[in-house]
Amino acid sequence: MQKKMMKKFLGGLALVFVFMSMAQASINIFAYSREAPVTKIYDSYGRSASLQDFGDDFIIAVFWSKTCIPCLREMRDLNAFSNKVKDNGVKVIIISSEKDWYSREEQVELLRKYGGEDLDFYVDRNSALANEFGIFTSPHAVLIDTHNMEIGRIRGAVDWDDSDVEEYIYKLKAQN
Repeated sequence: MQKKMMKKFLGGLALVFVFMSMAQASINIFAYSREAPVTKIYDSYGRSASLQDFGDDFIIAVFWSKTCIPCLREMRDLNAFSNKVKDNGVKVIIISSEKDWYSREEQVELLRKYGGEDLDFYVDRNSALANEFGIFTSPHAVLIDTHNMEIGRIRGAVDWDDSDVEEYIYKLKAQN
């Protein structure tokens, strides 16, 4: 009986470690950059854009879902981060699957509720762009340099309020 309880305890402990490791972001900067896809995404009015349309900005494209708790938790800090860096050549956009939404009003209300009202929001029809990037989890940020080359990714939630994160993004922008 005691052996069974010990097994359950260790199994539960292992699960806790798995969830803890999933909650931390991991960054992967590629040895060789690759061209970003040209697949269209759509704003809340239905106007199309592609990643190339954002000019000479360094782009942080965050793929998220309204059902993703870490995504919602980081929304307010991501919004503040975006406002802080937007005049310095860094553009933050958020992209979610079109299937997540019933209406434009729902999108606007959710972003307001979680503090993301200033973020540029796009939907990905049929998850085409996410599929081209091979993204199947959220949050997942794709880093795209000023030449429309994907240079890396951040998987998982990020503490966007951390000054080290801001400094690191500026360093990546300068290097690329």
